[in-house]
Amino acid sequence: MAKITAAITAVHGYVPEYVLNNSELAQMVDTTDEWITSRTGIRERRILKGEGKGTSVMGIAAVQGLLKKTNTNPDSIELLICATTTPDMQFPATANIICDMAGLKHAWGYDLQAACSGFLYALTTASRMIESGSIRRAIVVGADKMSSIIDYTDRSTCVIFGDGGGAVLLEPNTHGLGILDCIMYSDGAGRIHLHQKAGGSAMPASKETVEKKLHYVYQEGQAVYKFAVSRMADVGYEIMTKNGLGPEDIAWLVPHQANKRIIDATAHKMGLPDNKVMINIQKYGNTTNGTIPLCLWEWEKQLHKGDNLILAAFGGGFTWGAVYIKWAYDTK
Repeated sequence: MAKITAAITAVHGYVPEYVLNNSELAQMVDTTDEWITSRTGIRERRILKGEGKGTSVMGIAAVQGLLKKTNTNPDSIELLICATTTPDMQFPATANIICDMAGLKHAWGYDLQAACSGFLYALTTASRMIESGSIRRAIVVGADKMSSIIDYTDRSTCVIFGDGGGAVLLEPNTHGLGILDCIMYSDGAGRIHLHQKAGGSAMPASKETVEKKLHYVYQEGQAVYKFAVSRMADVGYEIMTKNGLGPEDIAWLVPHQANKRIIDATAHKMGLPDNKVMINIQKYGNTTNGTIPLCLWEWEKQLHKGDNLILAAFGGGFTWGAVYIKWAYDTK
């Protein structure tokens, strides 16, 4: 019996209409377009506007677009995992909201939180469910409304993040295509460098936590950068070596869009030229769980059946990992 792998058979993305560019940011905080671009590679980012609109809005749009473009019956989806750091509410899961609003009546779903590595964690988890034969169709969503937890008076964080998300459809494959390997890591000691102090059970929301701005992202930029450069580059190289792949075998590196310099360092470690690296950070910034599916969505027409892709990410926690995929289809 042929081995079952989980293959991505479709991808779709969504970004909000509102564009927050560097010039507008420079009017809000002490910064310049040159300062932001030279340090991050970001020129603009998208912001989800509107009262009551949470991460689910982007997840719903991505899933609906995915179902429409593939003419997939919503009733055939058995599982939906939503990787997000900014759920609509503490509970219910944003995945439950997406399933309801997108008409996935027969899917069970839940949220997965691993910061910027969440999409890869969720992709790996869903793929194992398909490989086991317990389900046949799953959707993995990666989406975040980072603007909801960003202090726009903090130059160290507000220039980096944006809102957006994407979704992929996973189905069984018996022809050696799809998700072939993954390597995942975590190190909780890194939490001191990148976290959100308040809002959890250790420090519930109060008047004092709001006044002290403890519900915003806290980041020690230099420490995070140092860890991200080494860990993301190392795990990308590790998965290539483990699978006997050289730079000539890789069609695309799909890196988490955290910082252009981190992306460049990862590609260099893997021996990959710029023309094999997906980069859209200049348009969207760091959308956390949305970066990798948004890249796949934008490059979908350039992907070909049999292409070797390496997906790599690093996130708060710390979490990091890489996934090796042999692309399963040509876009019609």
